[in-house]
Amino acid sequence: MKLQNIIQGIEIIEINGSVTTDITSVHIDSRKVTEGGLFIATRGTQSDGHTFIQGAIKAGATAILCEEMPKEMNEKQVTFIRVSNTEKIAGKVATQFYGNPTSQLKLIGVTGTNGKTTIATLLYQMFRQMGYKVGLLSTVCNYINEKAVPATHTTPDPITLNSLLAQMVNEGCEYAFMEVSSHAIAQNRIAGLTFTGGIFTNLTRDHLDYHGTVENYLKAKKLFFDNLPKDAFAVTNMDDKNGLVMTQNTAAKVATYSQRNICDFKGRILEHHLEGMIIDFNDKETAVQFVGKFNASNLLAVFATAVMLGQETDEVLRVMSMLKPVSGRFEAIRSPKGYTAIVDYAHTPDAIANVLGAIHEILNGNGEIITVVGAGGNRDKGKRPLMAKEAVKGSAKVIITSDNPRFEEPADIIQDMLQGLSDEEQEKVLTISDRREAIRTACMIAKSGDVILVAGKGHEDYQDIKGVKHHFDDREEVKKAMGIK
Repeated sequence: MKLQNIIQGIEIIEINGSVTTDITSVHIDSRKVTEGGLFIATRGTQSDGHTFIQGAIKAGATAILCEEMPKEMNEKQVTFIRVSNTEKIAGKVATQFYGNPTSQLKLIGVTGTNGKTTIATLLYQMFRQMGYKVGLLSTVCNYINEKAVPATHTTPDPITLNSLLAQMVNEGCEYAFMEVSSHAIAQNRIAGLTFTGGIFTNLTRDHLDYHGTVENYLKAKKLFFDNLPKDAFAVTNMDDKNGLVMTQNTAAKVATYSQRNICDFKGRILEHHLEGMIIDFNDKETAVQFVGKFNASNLLAVFATAVMLGQETDEVLRVMSMLKPVSGRFEAIRSPKGYTAIVDYAHTPDAIANVLGAIHEILNGNGEIITVVGAGGNRDKGKRPLMAKEAVKGSAKVIITSDNPRFEEPADIIQDMLQGLSDEEQEKVLTISDRREAIRTACMIAKSGDVILVAGKGHEDYQDIKGVKHHFDDREEVKKAMGIK
């Protein structure tokens, strides 16, 4: 594609060189630049892309998009273009280069603290079962119809994002469902994309290491809905106090869902047990293979979105009854000794409270809960004592352990978690920094009828320690401890 077509509609301050040059690829990572490529020098949180301009040129870049022109521009075959903010226009450039893929499929974005992966994945599974070709962009894995593409971030960088969406279009996908993280919104990763609809799940404390305050975190989420076009729809959770805040300035058509308030899509749990629930969806009873009020909320969002996309209510509920939980989300493993372990990705105070609440509803006073929980290193430290508090509040016994310590010492993270507990509460707590040993200990002390919650990592199959990802899967470790092959 000609450079002039790629930069069309972008506010340019200065150009040095020809804009008729052919561009073969677009990159924000200089290590991936190939012959004839366009390199966009962005200022990231870890490094400044401007320091890699020369490396990109050596790798074959024929055009550079930057905020600051290099002191030396001797390369006659290279075009330099200066703009005010490269991060803001990277998404638009990628959209132009990849032929504006979201104009050719219906893209639905899911944002909120908890539930994004479950909702996006269930919508992907539902529409596939309905016979459509569908794409998925999620924390666990990306899919181009049935083809899996490993995921590295909740929402990829704008170049990867547009490349995946373009591949979906080429494969004939009609719909794409994606998780939209607060980081992606704040960093303009979704700039240039056209959304058919947006879903808001809930908002609780998370990512304050990046956003600084809950208000900034909320503003990032809200910006997604503020930018939806008027012919789009916004599905929002009325059971969250921020549900209507998210959509108050949107031009999109708003649809609401709730388990306890007046809304467009109402749900009510009629029965629940460890294998699933019976839910009333707008006066239609449906048995589902999910557990807990939080999952009922997730399913309501799926139901509402599918109907907003024009699907028949009865068909949506029929397919919903066949859907299975997402890997590592309230995944139950039954021990031959009569107790059950639940592996869940819950890694915020609210998510832990939700999962424990769901287990209590099912146990109804029969059996005890043992919770194994840790907190990630080099992330929001303020949520650590709150996570411990919720775990102790909802459990008979808590084992505080290591999660992904990253570059922190597990013992320091555990100490931060203990700060949220009184002396009396600490009597219910064991601290075992070795996560494998913590899971094994929980299985040793569990009795028939008890439930062990292993929280925090869910689908992850690694532990991030000092920059190295070591294989570690909670589900594998639970089965080993139970003696299940």
